[in-house]
Amino acid sequence: MVKDINSVRGYVLELDIPIGHTKRLHCPCCKGYKTFTVTNNMGVVVWNCYKASCNISGNTRVNLSVEDIKQTKVNPLFSPIAFVLPQYIVPHNNRKKLIEFCDTWQLDADALDLHYDVKEDRVVFPIKDKGEIVDATGRALTSRLPKWKRYGNNNLPYFYGNGKTSVVVEDCVSAATIGGNTFVGVAILGTSLSEEHKNFLSQFSTTIIALDPDAMPKIFAFAKELRGYVKDIKVLRLTDDLKYKNKKDITNLSLKIVDGKIVCSESKCKCGEIMNNIEDDGGIPGLIRTEPTLRKK
Repeated sequence: MVKDINSVRGYVLELDIPIGHTKRLHCPCCKGYKTFTVTNNMGVVVWNCYKASCNISGNTRVNLSVEDIKQTKVNPLFSPIAFVLPQYIVPHNNRKKLIEFCDTWQLDADALDLHYDVKEDRVVFPIKDKGEIVDATGRALTSRLPKWKRYGNNNLPYFYGNGKTSVVVEDCVSAATIGGNTFVGVAILGTSLSEEHKNFLSQFSTTIIALDPDAMPKIFAFAKELRGYVKDIKVLRLTDDLKYKNKKDITNLSLKIVDGKIVCSESKCKCGEIMNNIEDDGGIPGLIRTEPTLRKK
């Protein structure tokens, strides 16, 4: 196992990644399943492990020939983008509208580190990477359009929670609702999965996709896209957005991980016991096995 930064640098250089290419591997430090990416961006080789408990990262330069420089374009995705919250985004300070919004959805403003956009009257959800705010998205507290606004250009998802299983949802409120000690709610904040979304999700061994009830085609498309990034992919048929805390949906999502396997935590479940084979359909109501093949009930 590689343990120090110089050893990682040597390991990365031995890969000899072509210019403009990215390779996904098991992390040489934490052994995370395909959580380690290496990219050669015009002679700057950048590496990063997306597993939260590892977070090894770095970069180094390699020599380029004149021919390399002529034939290769810079990949803008790997240009560092600094983000600073605009001055009109401030700590929430228990502002009335924001607290009313939180009371409606039963959110903890302090735990979520919510901010307030005094210019456009929005509740602001900070998007963090390794504890630092790298972007933010705001939800209008009035009829202002658009309802949701992204303040920066970072493609990372909004997430909340410290569990070992990620749950992919569409908006921050749903992510904050489901996030906690069991699940990490991950809001894609859009209609598609970016490379940053996939890289982020690769740190989890299990991902449950739980989008809006009318988004089943997109749910199955996401499941296909996440192959090779996440070991175990599940999809959940919802009756309503998770932020509405529909009893049936929450029951179906009331799972836990035992020895790396998804098991039922509700006695109401049909099987009533720990599943020996998580590929069987009968174990968890509403969940559909999507690996190694996609199939509907």
